Amino acid sequence: MTETKLSHLAETLIGSEIVKLGNAITVRINNGEKIYNYTIGDFDPKIFPIPQELENLIIESYQQKNTNYPAGDGVLELRKSVSSFIKEWEGLDYSTSEIQIACGGRPLIYTIFKTFVDKGDKVIYAAPSWNNNHYTHLTDAIHCLIECTPENNFMPTAEQIAPHIKAATLLCLCTPQNPTGTTLSKEELEKICDLILEENKQRGEGEKKLYLMYDQMYWMLTYGKTKHYNPVSLRPEMKQYTVFVDGITKAFASTGLRVGWAMGPENIISKMRALLSHLGAWAPMAEQKAVAKYLLQKDAIEKFFLHFKSAIEDRLHKIYDGFISLKSKGFNVDAITPQAAIYLTVKVDLVGKKTSEGKLLASQSDVTDYILSEAKLAIVPFSAFGASKNNPWYRVSVGTCKLEDLKELFEKLEAALQKLS
Repeated sequence: MTETKLSHLAETLIGSEIVKLGNAITVRINNGEKIYNYTIGDFDPKIFPIPQELENLIIESYQQKNTNYPAGDGVLELRKSVSSFIKEWEGLDYSTSEIQIACGGRPLIYTIFKTFVDKGDKVIYAAPSWNNNHYTHLTDAIHCLIECTPENNFMPTAEQIAPHIKAATLLCLCTPQNPTGTTLSKEELEKICDLILEENKQRGEGEKKLYLMYDQMYWMLTYGKTKHYNPVSLRPEMKQYTVFVDGITKAFASTGLRVGWAMGPENIISKMRALLSHLGAWAPMAEQKAVAKYLLQKDAIEKFFLHFKSAIEDRLHKIYDGFISLKSKGFNVDAITPQAAIYLTVKVDLVGKKTSEGKLLASQSDVTDYILSEAKLAIVPFSAFGASKNNPWYRVSVGTCKLEDLKELFEKLEAALQKLS
């Protein structure tokens, strides 16, 4: 067959590495293998169902025949509820005209990029981080990549951002962060905000400003002494330069309901709305109507979180303890103490080791394949999130984790590590 020439974007675009890995795992599961699949940032509804009150409201909403097109900016009741919800829970003041509803965070992030970024503009983002490398490619922008380290909980610092800030158009921050489950400290976020404000003061009339995309999809899922901070509460003047990405997706185990929202200056939200009107990336009408009612039920939300958060935190700590136990036995693994989200950052540094069959683990990809084949553990390398191919750190997602599996999992992982020399 003659090779078809496609667009430059189509020819150069890399598909989701996580989806590719997930597909390979699905094949193994379908072939009868028992795989501990902690790759996808999703929930098993049998383990983590959506709130019962929300489920009831969705059923009721469909029974009321809410199945037509919603308003392009989101139904008014939902935007009012979001406005009340973020005021009540986070102390943020946004009117309905400063809120845009969409089908989850992805179309909002893409629309933020398309609203701010022209071809050749500079976009600053951390690695690892979720999909910023791909969205930068989609907009034909210049990658200003900050390779983050465990010493800073894999979060970018103001010091690392500063060299890239001149003439940059967009800075992407996510906290709590996917894939790391770590957070930005109050002090570091304040420093980053001050950098942005100072830079924008230096820019001339008519010159593009530097904007902050602040993805806080996991902000309600923090554990222990960890606290979530946002730029607008810390520096109110940041409101004119910040667009939030948020929604029910992760906080309420509602990934399939597809209800997300952005918050930002009205003039920017209106441009995002126009873009989204061409994409048709609306959240379903019935779900919007149901979420509008649910977000106002503070007692029900608090009750849901009592179990939901503790169940996630329990899994994160048990897996963390398992890796630290293996580390104490001399194996070259490690983990960062759980802070937030549904993710744990773990290290599996086995490059250079040989299997019992004499095969060399020559690359991190070999390590990933080895622990999948020998320990049946499926986790996502940070290279899938923009980090270097030889990065030995991984994301563990606990949304599908069964507590009763963990003892057997760590027995298999230890046995697999013992086979290496």
